[in-house]
Amino acid sequence: MIFYFSGTGNTKWAASKLAAATREDLISIAPYMRADDSSHNLAEPFILKENERLGFVFPVHGWRVPKLVREFISKMKIQREPIQREPSDATTENKAKADDSLKNRPFAYCVCTAGDSIGLTIENLNEVISLNPSLQTLGITEVSSSYSLIMPESYIGLPFMDVDPKEREIRKKENAAQELAVVCEEIFDRKEGVNRLVKGPIPWFFTKVVGGFFEKVLITDKRFHVEKDRCVKCGICANVCPVGDIKGGHGEYPVWLHHKDCLTCFTCYHHCPHHAIEFGNQTQKKGQYYFK
Repeated sequence: MIFYFSGTGNTKWAASKLAAATREDLISIAPYMRADDSSHNLAEPFILKENERLGFVFPVHGWRVPKLVREFISKMKIQREPIQREPSDATTENKAKADDSLKNRPFAYCVCTAGDSIGLTIENLNEVISLNPSLQTLGITEVSSSYSLIMPESYIGLPFMDVDPKEREIRKKENAAQELAVVCEEIFDRKEGVNRLVKGPIPWFFTKVVGGFFEKVLITDKRFHVEKDRCVKCGICANVCPVGDIKGGHGEYPVWLHHKDCLTCFTCYHHCPHHAIEFGNQTQKKGQYYFK
């Protein structure tokens, strides 16, 4: 079972490759966290099949696990598929369940994508995992192995940040494809204790200090606006927003709803076919990117 979140498609590509390699279900996190989607009920437990792996795949936001992913993991419920047993007394059955939990702890792993370094993202993830009661019941308090994949840059919310030049984008994709092939093999084999990560310099500073600044100041939809002379009211931005923070299209200009769920993932910006969406004045004359 693979839980993933993706904005510009880098992570969806990686998660899809992992699902194909492991032949396990691919589950998008975003629909479960949308207030306007009643068809995905987070109160219902996910059922982990016998011998099934448990994967978390997501992009790094501000050298941290994205807020939406952290909230999903903290709220999710998961349990094993019931194992058929011969009739026995309650004491014997409870002991058998405890033994199963210890002996057959599911192999849990993480693959995160980033344009550059990830800081202490995995430590951030393990902290959230350790607090989930249903994961604790399965014997999971941290991931057994973790990987980071360097992918084309998509964060353009700061003056000095832009998408990668085309040559670098192509090179990053090629390198990521080679690395992911190895990752898929190791995850298929349930190889434990692997932590192949690009943490970068001073990881604690970027995750705790800079990442904190990102979440408090830069993660907001208040700076997004549409250039009406370029907008064709197609509604693509509203359709691709992973948290349902945009209303518009079908003859109306897009409007950001300010319901505090915006991730500032720039999915709306990158998918706009007419480059009509801007983030303050930070994105003017900058490029667009989504995985193709």
